[in-house]
Amino acid sequence: MHTDRDLVEELRRIVRIVKPHRKLLVIDSLSGSDAVNQAKYFAEAVDFDGIVLTKVDADVKGGLAISLVYEVRKPILYLGVGQSYEDMIKFEPSWILNRIFG
Repeated sequence: MHTDRDLVEELRRIVRIVKPHRKLLVIDSLSGSDAVNQAKYFAEAVDFDGIVLTKVDADVKGGLAISLVYEVRKPILYLGVGQSYEDMIKFEPSWILNRIFG
């Protein structure tokens, strides 16, 4: 949680020590506007390379995807559209656009 400063500081230390090749932020699509706030906070705190958006199958349309990309300028790489590993799909912009406007 972005509201737990101690955990965020621990995350900063982990990133500094481990020096990961890629950092992904996993966001629950049902979080609404708080998801954008979380993404902005983590972008500033530890930076990240991309987003995994989960529970997209339960989201009415998926408009959060557009807000996230616009606000944090990071790509969405994968979408969770179910409850198993096979339900993690590579992000395709047309998929979200069809869901929103289709």
